[in-house]
Amino acid sequence: MFGLSGEPISLDPSVTADGNTAYVTTQIYNSLISFKPGTVDLQPDLALRWTVSSDSLTWTFYLRQNVKFHDGTPLNAEAVRFNFMRWWDPSNEFGAKKPFLGWKNNLGGFKGEDGSLVKDIKVRNQYAIDIILDKPYPALGSILADSGLFGIASPTAIKKNPAQYGTPAGIAVGTGPFMLKKWTSGVNVDLVRNPNYFRAGLPKSEALLFRFVKDPSSRLNELLTGGVDIAAELLPDQLKAIQSNVKLNAVLRPALNLGYLGLNTSYKPLADVRVRTAIASALNKKAIVETFWTGLGITDGHLLPPPLAKNYAKSVTDYKFDPAAAKKMLADAGYPNGFALDLWYMPVSRPYYPTPKPIAEAMAADLSAIGIKVNLKTEDWAKYLQDRQDGKFQAFMLGFVYVTDPDSAYTYLIAPGSTTDITWNSPEANTALESARKLSNPAQRLPLYQKVDEIMFREAVRIPIVHSRLLVASGVGVKGWIPSPTGSEKLDTVEK
Repeated sequence: MFGLSGEPISLDPSVTADGNTAYVTTQIYNSLISFKPGTVDLQPDLALRWTVSSDSLTWTFYLRQNVKFHDGTPLNAEAVRFNFMRWWDPSNEFGAKKPFLGWKNNLGGFKGEDGSLVKDIKVRNQYAIDIILDKPYPALGSILADSGLFGIASPTAIKKNPAQYGTPAGIAVGTGPFMLKKWTSGVNVDLVRNPNYFRAGLPKSEALLFRFVKDPSSRLNELLTGGVDIAAELLPDQLKAIQSNVKLNAVLRPALNLGYLGLNTSYKPLADVRVRTAIASALNKKAIVETFWTGLGITDGHLLPPPLAKNYAKSVTDYKFDPAAAKKMLADAGYPNGFALDLWYMPVSRPYYPTPKPIAEAMAADLSAIGIKVNLKTEDWAKYLQDRQDGKFQAFMLGFVYVTDPDSAYTYLIAPGSTTDITWNSPEANTALESARKLSNPAQRLPLYQKVDEIMFREAVRIPIVHSRLLVASGVGVKGWIPSPTGSEKLDTVEK
């Protein structure tokens, strides 16, 4: 039994991609490719192998043969194309009747839109399918490996009743290790073992029950009393209690996120890199992370999270905490007495910033020590996001979660259309990213991503504060559980 923080919105991957939904749909569906357990490295899933053309525009996926959906219908290239067309084409009669934001956010746009990275989807033969791109996009493999977003569903099942597919009143049919038995709205989702799963000997368990337990304290109590075997999304301040209990195992999910401090160069003092570096050197990041993440936080000088560490430049470690040096940098830049700075903090808790206001107050205290007079500000979350995007903030707190490829991370952080919040552009960094996109070999892209790492550290427009590991826990009798950095993993190897 697995304790979730809430109920799935739908078991149709094309409808939503929230964490609770993804945990359940990951058990029901497979994607073309997947992540190796506990990592963001790619491995075969429904596709035994895949190739990328010399111009990096055509990705060909070669499917496993003799794989069946839970309803007994065969997996083939036509079934895969059916799924992709209902995601890509908003006018598709079997689509969700609203834009699939998971597609738009990751692949630029829908069929017919200027921003669409996908140009066409073609069946090559019964067990091979081509995804043809408008321009090179090396992150495609990592994007499609998310079975919570891009799980392949049975066309036959969807066509039976499109309006109810994936709802408590309907069905959800994939090729995954577990099959949907019943979804009791407000209570649980009950799954049973798929006896025809294509991975021999899996799943290990005969059944899997997801219970909805909203409050973190209640989830921990359910774990203690045997109401659940695994509890997700626990709080940092619960770590010590779990570690001190012999009945429980604390598990730290690898940190695939980033909390950063953004500095808008349209504000005159922040246009000077010496000032930005002074701010980075004035922040006692280690003390901040130890205080507010209670053992779950990692701080360094990289924007990319630790699971992507192979893309780090060896020359980059972290900004040294040195208030005296920071004061000198300010003086050299023409601000011997400091300056006023509006620092905006988020009004909501996120995994990378669990308590935004106290964290902002700690940053303000550090900056005041070098003469920067900080005014703390916040506003409604929706307005905060829009005003930040419109470049209205001088300095601000933000971050991201579950980015599995350096290209998609850097596109979000530094691509020309993504830097309106910091009013900054680096032709050098963007040239490196464009060059990397034209290379199909990941090893050849590494030096280019490492170059971007060096540039971003030097420029200090987004100062990395923390990569936060997420706390989950299990009973000591649970075996075979390998938490994924992405936040949801297949539970086919878990047994009790």
